[in-house]
Amino acid sequence: MPENSSSTFSLTTEPMLSRSPIDRAEELRRNTDALSAGWSTASMLLVDHQGRVRIDEGRVVLVPAVDVSEDRADDAVFLGVVDGKHIWARSVGALSGELADLRLMGQVLDDDSAGLLVTAVALLNWHRSASFSSIDGSPTVISSAGWSRKSTASGHEEFPRSDPAIICLVHDGDDHVLLARQPVWPERRMSVLAGFVEAGESMETCVVREIREEVGLDVTEIRYLGSQPWPFPRSLMIGFAAEADRNQPLSFNDGEIAEAAWFSREQVRTALALGDWTADGDAPLLLPGSISIARAMLESWAAN
Repeated sequence: MPENSSSTFSLTTEPMLSRSPIDRAEELRRNTDALSAGWSTASMLLVDHQGRVRIDEGRVVLVPAVDVSEDRADDAVFLGVVDGKHIWARSVGALSGELADLRLMGQVLDDDSAGLLVTAVALLNWHRSASFSSIDGSPTVISSAGWSRKSTASGHEEFPRSDPAIICLVHDGDDHVLLARQPVWPERRMSVLAGFVEAGESMETCVVREIREEVGLDVTEIRYLGSQPWPFPRSLMIGFAAEADRNQPLSFNDGEIAEAAWFSREQVRTALALGDWTADGDAPLLLPGSISIARAMLESWAAN
């Protein structure tokens, strides 16, 4: 098979939310003396309950931590170290000024800002849903600078969870890719297929099962492409490519897909050039925005 075939393509760009050069400084999370000493020069990222932050010219706005709390705040989470200074995040009820979230602004944020925001949103989302121990039902308190919670009854420690989900670009090994639309999406908005990994299941087995359940196709030649955090609320998207027979009938077996169809490489290139799901006009096909790993997968396949 020629080296530039669909079967051998790889991601040509790093998924947008995988850009995270931040030093997470794990060794500091339980060092209360070091964290307290660094508080006077630390910065704080404030995040409202909708996951929005203040932005300014492609960067998230950080404020001095001491302006938020004179001493280290118990409800703040430690994100890491940038330029020798500690960076924290805290959830607040409301913010003023120019606000944006990852879905709207992820593609224009610089790498540091993207890394800080995706980590902050993921951690704070987890804390909002982990107030009680899953083991004994007792209230929990923040520990390890926001990277765990402990039961007030037993001391049992729980950690932030990420739910693995596969996302798979199914192609025919030649010049066509399968795209699908969920029932809740407006017409013409299509993407690649995705689904959560079940208990006791490998990622490759999940690819086979999800594609068969959603569109009735049998896939082969499964290859890993890359991954991206997706903190809405706590997923990790694990990207694959796989081949299927374009002549095999499509069937929508689990109700998660409203329609699916094969599109040529040229049709995908045209849709990518139009923009994303928000593009105006009567285009027959609209594709996900650049914040999604699906976009990077489709761009890489189309460029082959």
